[in-house]
Amino acid sequence: QVQLVESGGGLVQAGGSLRLSCAVSGSRFSFNYMGWYRQAPGNERELVASISPGGPTNYAASVKGRFTISRDNAKNTVYLQMNSLKLEDTAVYYCRIITLDYWGQGTQVTVSS
Repeated sequence: QVQLVESGGGLVQAGGSLRLSCAVSGSRFSFNYMGWYRQAPGNERELVASISPGGPTNYAASVKGRFTISRDNAKNTVYLQMNSLKLEDTAVYYCRIITLDYWGQGTQVTVSS
């Protein structure tokens, strides 16, 4: 059974940092494309960042230069380091195994002024 467990969300002031983690079990993690998505109230879910099995990454224009996605295949975990957070980064963040279309339960990130 495939499971994704996100952690690391919370409340942070604008300009601060958070690191999200997504631990994956039940799949061949190192072979999967992984992604972080987010959904703010009233908005559609959007791709924030993705990382291929070999490591190349892709970012939404709104987060490029501030967020970094990475993976540790030994730990079956993908990370999202978020720096210089803005109010508009407030959303529920979801981890996804893009290859298999599995989603985590989401973790709330709230950026305050």
